[in-house]
Amino acid sequence: EVQLAESGGALVQPGGSLRLTCAASGFRLSEYTMKWLRQTPGEVVEYIAAITRADGVWYSESVKGRFTISRNNAENTLYLELNNLKSEDTAMYYCSFRDADREHRGQGTQVTVSS
Repeated sequence: EVQLAESGGALVQPGGSLRLTCAASGFRLSEYTMKWLRQTPGEVVEYIAAITRADGVWYSESVKGRFTISRNNAENTLYLELNNLKSEDTAMYYCSFRDADREHRGQGTQVTVSS
């Protein structure tokens, strides 16, 4: 069974940092493009980072230069380093990938940026 489990979200002050973790099971994340996305209540989903099978990376303009996506294939884990956090980064963060059937997403982890 495919499962994604995000963790690492917290309440942090503006300018702070966090590291989000996505533990994958039931598939090998090295075989897929993995993504991080975020969503606030009532807002559309925003895809913010991706890492391809060949380790190519992409970032949205809203997080470029502040967030870093990476993965550990041996541990089947995806990461997102969040630096210089801003209040507008407050959201539920999810990791995801799409296989032949559909997009899979975990339960999310909440990041709140507030003083």
